Amino acid sequence: MKKIIQFKLKILAKLILKKYKPKIIGVTGSVGKTSTKEAIYAVLASKFKVRQSIKNYNNEIGLPLTIIGSDSPGKSIFGWWGVMIKGIYLLLRKDENYPEMLVLEMGVDRPGDMAYLMKITKADIGVITMIANSHLEYFKSIKEIQKEKGLMIEKIKPDGWAILNFDNDLTKELAGKSRAKTLTYGFKDGAGVRAQELSFSFFNTKDINNLQGLSFKLTHAGSFVPMALPKVIGYNSVYAALAAAAVGISYDINLVDIAKALKDLASPPGRMNLIPGIKQTLIIDDTYNSSPQSSISALDILSKIKLPASSRKFAVLGDMLELGQDTESGHREVGQAVFKVGVDKLIVVGERARDIARGAQEAGMDRDDIFQFKNSDEAKMFLQNRLQQGDLALIKGSQGLRMEKIVKEIMAEPLRAKELLVRQDGTWNA
Repeated sequence: MKKIIQFKLKILAKLILKKYKPKIIGVTGSVGKTSTKEAIYAVLASKFKVRQSIKNYNNEIGLPLTIIGSDSPGKSIFGWWGVMIKGIYLLLRKDENYPEMLVLEMGVDRPGDMAYLMKITKADIGVITMIANSHLEYFKSIKEIQKEKGLMIEKIKPDGWAILNFDNDLTKELAGKSRAKTLTYGFKDGAGVRAQELSFSFFNTKDINNLQGLSFKLTHAGSFVPMALPKVIGYNSVYAALAAAAVGISYDINLVDIAKALKDLASPPGRMNLIPGIKQTLIIDDTYNSSPQSSISALDILSKIKLPASSRKFAVLGDMLELGQDTESGHREVGQAVFKVGVDKLIVVGERARDIARGAQEAGMDRDDIFQFKNSDEAKMFLQNRLQQGDLALIKGSQGLRMEKIVKEIMAEPLRAKELLVRQDGTWNA
């Protein structure tokens, strides 16, 4: 049944695109796809009629659903009939409200995924956020991941754009693979769209509970504007804003309008969000997923937040899945970063995360400051008892570890969990 539905969705999506001819902005990468998609949507929606991928629909089922404009009916046969009818209706009658642009997240988990999505649609603008060693369980090497994701920009026409992360070497290398015009973004000198003078923003005082996000200078082609992102704290959010700015520039939107469009940018649940914790503590909730690169980036942010002398920094880190042959080395590398950035207490969750603990201890962390648990249910009670006023806790792990359970246990307003946390619907909580 799934194969039949998948085939029918592909046909309907292709026919709808042929009829309405929206501009396609494709977003792929190992991390940051959803944040980048939402930032791009915010910029383009200020000038055009735009639709973005529904939720994180980015595969052979989700992509056509976004094109049709329908949520997934799950296992409901009648629901799927409704989706098909809606698709046919779009073909039989002209929908004047159909978007001018579609911002589509294009996920790659296994070899052949991008090739399949490219059979449905090809991008007019392709954005690659970062290529890293996630999903190595299904690919022989990171170069194969690079090749698969790079297919998206190889097919862009010469009048289109390839928007590439300048700071990620594997992404930057793809510039020569596309016939399209190229615009890069990042922090490093040489990026076409660049963030400079990044700083944390506070309100009135440097008290931890008044941390208010990030600000930086957005520059392009000799011009710059100040950019404030009061609702975000992670580097991924800055990269998402830069990618969105690059897409906006490709459509001749000026920097001032781009900055205005992004001022209310918020990270999706579970992506470096600041959440008040119990006992007047603060949580950095990064529980959506995890990889060595994203963990080290999150730890770097943690290191830049200055705390009162009596406060402590906790890193609560779960297993990182789908790393294949890099499983042990990737976890140890994160453990080394834990010690390097000056974490006071390390809590690891899961069997693989024991190598995070080993890496931290080998780097020089005191064994008495490292704690290991089998699952998030055990870890959450321990952390709840250990937290003191003014402490800061980074919580991160792959989705299989359900690290958001820990956040829910220690957040000041657990009744807002459905609003603020990942995986709070009936499917996950069954």
